[in-house]
Amino acid sequence: MRAAVTTLFTVTSLAVLAAQSAGPVRNDTMHLTVNTSISDTQVAAGKKISLKFDITPKRGMHVYAPGKHDYQVIAVKLDPQPWLKIAPTSYPPSEIYEFKELGEKVETYGKPFTLVQDVTVLSTAAAKKALAAPVKLTGKLEYQACDDKVCYAPAKIPVSFDLTVK
Repeated sequence: MRAAVTTLFTVTSLAVLAAQSAGPVRNDTMHLTVNTSISDTQVAAGKKISLKFDITPKRGMHVYAPGKHDYQVIAVKLDPQPWLKIAPTSYPPSEIYEFKELGEKVETYGKPFTLVQDVTVLSTAAAKKALAAPVKLTGKLEYQACDDKVCYAPAKIPVSFDLTVK
């Protein structure tokens, strides 16, 4: 019994430490593997933090990059907060995917790539009031994936970061 309680306490302690760390969180879908991390979980007025999305499309899959097309571009969508200023997402260079059957050439990502979303903690009175206690930064990564035969329904991966106020 004591060994079971000790094991449970150790597993619980490790889960708490993992939740508090800024280390990557892995999410696997049918289309992608996404490792999400944050530059710092300690926030203060005027401080910039970066959210990093290391994305690896599964074999044969691609997602859409910004470009001259009407397909759904992979995007970070953070929930608005009164204490947060969201900068535009940084996208890496894309590659061109040719849909031979449609005669189209489209900007995509079919190899591993990284999106970076910078955010700044505001110094306003409303921000300082909202930051009187720990806060949670939430949102989602939205995308549509395709292979060489099928475009799948758009998908959303929820993201969440617990932040501590300095």
